[in-house]
Amino acid sequence: MAIKKVLIANRGEIALRIHRACHEMGIKTVAVHSTADADAMHVRLADEAVCIGPPPAGESYLNVPNIISAAEISHADAIHPGYGFLSENARFAEIVELHNIIWIGPKPEHIRTMGDKVEAKRTAGALGLPLVPGSAGAIESVEEAKSLARDIGYPVLIKAASGGGGRGMKVVPSEDQLETLMSQARSEAKNAFGDDTVYMEKYLGDPRHIEFQIFGDGNGNAIHLGERDCSLQRRHQKVLEEAPSPVISAEERDRMGGIVAKAMAEMGYRGAGTIEFLYENGEFYFIEMNTRLQVEHPVTEMITGLDLVREQIRIAEGNPLTLRQQDVVFRGHAIECRINAEDPRTFAPSPGLVKGYHAPGGMNVRVDSGLYAGYRVPPYYDSMIAKLIVYGTSREGAIKRLRRALEEFVIDGITTTIPLHQKLIEDPEFQSGDYTIKWLEEWLSRDGA
Repeated sequence: MAIKKVLIANRGEIALRIHRACHEMGIKTVAVHSTADADAMHVRLADEAVCIGPPPAGESYLNVPNIISAAEISHADAIHPGYGFLSENARFAEIVELHNIIWIGPKPEHIRTMGDKVEAKRTAGALGLPLVPGSAGAIESVEEAKSLARDIGYPVLIKAASGGGGRGMKVVPSEDQLETLMSQARSEAKNAFGDDTVYMEKYLGDPRHIEFQIFGDGNGNAIHLGERDCSLQRRHQKVLEEAPSPVISAEERDRMGGIVAKAMAEMGYRGAGTIEFLYENGEFYFIEMNTRLQVEHPVTEMITGLDLVREQIRIAEGNPLTLRQQDVVFRGHAIECRINAEDPRTFAPSPGLVKGYHAPGGMNVRVDSGLYAGYRVPPYYDSMIAKLIVYGTSREGAIKRLRRALEEFVIDGITTTIPLHQKLIEDPEFQSGDYTIKWLEEWLSRDGA
């Protein structure tokens, strides 16, 4: 079924990204927005706009009845959730489909399965994905935890089953600290997610964060679009991503990508998804799956030439995949910097009025952002205000282009993390690609902040 009008259930740069893909496909768009986002760029550019509530996300962007009402009054025949907010809410996906609206995303049952960390790990293991040694499911008692930790070997990691962003996660160095730290993890998980279920994994000392982009058509066909290296993180939040990874060989990419694509085909997965791994000493370990579009999807688009949002829409319409695996060709290197409205040293939020704005340009430079001069960055939402993505035929060439693009990028009136990225890409260890998930925080405490 051809989609004629898409309601974009999101805000900021991703809402604008979806709008642009829709318009290139001849599809009309409906922007929903809070009162704080009445002047946002995606609201200005969309064919229609519907206000769905006041600034707090719980009363607007997470307000399911208001979003469904907006879709019905605008006669939208599909909803794209972007990332964050309701994008991985299985119940929302079910409600959308119950209202005979096309859900541009995975099947609700797959969102539900992969949204539960314990069930996701069990499913991934059954599909043949390599797992971090750990508990088969939830840990019920301290005695069970102690027995399992002795088998795995310390240090171990206690993790919230419904977790994310590092909450409900504790590294346990020895048995005498297990009971206390497990109790803390449960308490954090209960407060953050309303669920105190925890599980245990082997704690990997110094891995990289490698994720594979996949696409399935829901009918048993799936492909991978290579890996992204997302190891540069601060407090479990990604700061800079690149594709391909500086440390993954073509042979490893083909082998692991093949395993991932086969697993998703067996699952009958539909749409875009990302399988995240920790990678250490040549081994991959599954950590989670994101059943949505990723913030960092542009680096994959740069090296494959595939429009991931367009592909999501095509698959939601019931079409087969555009490409077969043998048609996917990886060319060059791409890097993405997340630009946040934050102090580059203290990371304190810096909302406010954008007095001047100039995006960098030139060959193979892309900026995904809803900023413009005169726009007021609201204090209510995530602080990411732009993504700068560059492409080069080599990693060295991409870094040179990124240096030049960061120099050109002007955002006046608020403080941003552009200076942080400028300093980061000059570090010899970054330039050599010699970094892990611990590297950035160590660098910040030593040199960066």
